[in-house]
Amino acid sequence: MTAAPTAASPMLLRLAEERATGVLVRDHGALYLADGQVVHAESPAAPGVEVLLTAGGRLAPEGWQEAVAKAGARREVARFLVDSGQVAGGEMEICHLGALHDAAFFALAPGSGPTRFRYGVAHWIGAVRPVPAVAVAREARRRRGLLDSVWPHSEVDTAPLRCRPSGHGATATPRQRALLELADGVRTPSAIARAVGRPAFNTLLEVRRMAAAGLVETPSDPAVPDPAPLPAWVADFAVDPDIALLRRLRDALEASL
Repeated sequence: MTAAPTAASPMLLRLAEERATGVLVRDHGALYLADGQVVHAESPAAPGVEVLLTAGGRLAPEGWQEAVAKAGARREVARFLVDSGQVAGGEMEICHLGALHDAAFFALAPGSGPTRFRYGVAHWIGAVRPVPAVAVAREARRRRGLLDSVWPHSEVDTAPLRCRPSGHGATATPRQRALLELADGVRTPSAIARAVGRPAFNTLLEVRRMAAAGLVETPSDPAVPDPAPLPAWVADFAVDPDIALLRRLRDALEASL
């Protein structure tokens, strides 16, 4: 993930100028636009809003399931959670904004393959707070530059995380120790982010800090990123809500609990 001035998708900026509405799909994520502004983003590499809300105990998993079941078809999941008192309005905005920028960071990664746009598609979570596309692109570039300033070797981002043997003198912070406890040589940083319910970018930043401090092993050769393609339903969205899709999402969440 090398910093580059062209990290943002030119199509995203063009769609913003056109005030387009729909979903921009790339290999590593998708961005949803309404009147040219980004209203939602998701990526296989980043925990979604539901993970960020439920993992920390701010929302019961049953509450999320109820919201999807009752309001997903109307594309008002976020509104339902706020109106039902399960999540405060400000908390929903902050959590959604964090998830949006987290997923957009991966979706806008340089060299992430072809870009496709489907007009008229809206996400079932509904409107929370739109973000200008230029601001989303700028933040993605800033984050990529920050990562490279800490440790310029991006292969550590996608490799299974392994602790180095003790005795090298470096001391981990409490936040880093929580990540190292899950560094089993199998989980990647993105998998660990999902396990702890934290944004993936924050986890990558800590991993690069640990790599710079010598706390984790770094791959000798560039790791081949997990293909982790977007789920088929992202590329096959219809303009009308897909009730069967919402039920599958609900069932998948229930199975993961």
